[in-house]
Amino acid sequence: MNSFEYCCPTRILFGKGMESNVGKQVLKYSKKILLHYGGGSIKKTGLYDRIMESLNASGISVVELGGVKPNPRIALVREGIDLCRKEGIDFILAVGGGSVIDSAKAISVGIPYEGDPWDFFDGKATADSAVPIGVILTIPAAGSEASPGCVITNEDGDLKRSMGTELYIPRFSILNPEIAMSLPPEQLAYGATDILSHLMERYFTNVAHVELTDRLIEATMKTVINCVRRILDDYEDFDAWSELMWSGTVAHNGLLDTGRTGDWGSHAIEHELSGIYDIAHGAGLAIVFPAWMQYLYKHDIARFAQFAARVWNVDTDFFSLEETALEGIARLREFFESMGLATKLSGVDIDDTRLEEMARKCTHSGPVGNFVKLDEGAVLNVLKLAL
Repeated sequence: MNSFEYCCPTRILFGKGMESNVGKQVLKYSKKILLHYGGGSIKKTGLYDRIMESLNASGISVVELGGVKPNPRIALVREGIDLCRKEGIDFILAVGGGSVIDSAKAISVGIPYEGDPWDFFDGKATADSAVPIGVILTIPAAGSEASPGCVITNEDGDLKRSMGTELYIPRFSILNPEIAMSLPPEQLAYGATDILSHLMERYFTNVAHVELTDRLIEATMKTVINCVRRILDDYEDFDAWSELMWSGTVAHNGLLDTGRTGDWGSHAIEHELSGIYDIAHGAGLAIVFPAWMQYLYKHDIARFAQFAARVWNVDTDFFSLEETALEGIARLREFFESMGLATKLSGVDIDDTRLEEMARKCTHSGPVGNFVKLDEGAVLNVLKLAL
């Protein structure tokens, strides 16, 4: 087990109607904010009106910027930075899922920075200050509501890159599972896949003696799988949505990183896939992760067999752990498909035209992943298995 330092500073307000507290929470930091959101679904569901009622009651002045797309764009980040500077904004409220939150994070570090915000994602600059942000979560998925991570897409070059800093970890995040119950089934599938992927990135580690976090990750994975099945059976199951939403936060708030080194190779590969083809992050992960597993499971067959037995309830074949491991990978793929997701590139109409380009871009700074280091050739092999 590795030594570690752990801190999660985000205040979580969880439960029905918690968005009514947003005005009081914001007032601790500012009286003039940027309200940042996506395509307008928050207005159709009535969430926007509830938020504005709470903000108005606390005397908060609001400047709005909507239009965040999945795989959030650097162009809108630049627009948000200019708007915040012009209006004297000193707090950002992100209402949405991971894309909206990541866009808000990028704006927050860009406001005090004199250069172009893409510098942070291109490795040319390191953030040293940020405007604080808060979150009202609408989609259980990315875990960005309590994490230091941020991923932004630059359409100039079809690039999708990440950065990380504690400076913009949300000061508070409001999680009302009722809000997520209006999501279409494909968003449920994308979100659940994202959560599972965050857990699996941490689970496949070379660090020994991490039994506690192994068990915590396994339990969270089993909870996600079970809750998705319950929700698909009864979309109004508030308790299942609650468990799923909290799982998404716990999966990515750093707790399950403690004492171990995760992989993150699959995320790096998927970023190239969605950066070029603009598919949903969860849709890409459902394709990449099984292929990644198929490519390198022999690196640690025992861990893959443990994953199969503990998470997917596969009967352990003590005479052939490899068969146990392979059955676990098969059941993961079957679960993704049960939610209506493709597990092959051909299932989303992507052929082999740009595989070499993706492999090259993925490894532009060197090999990716920690469980197994993947160079350009290895990434290409994973993508070929995903065809």
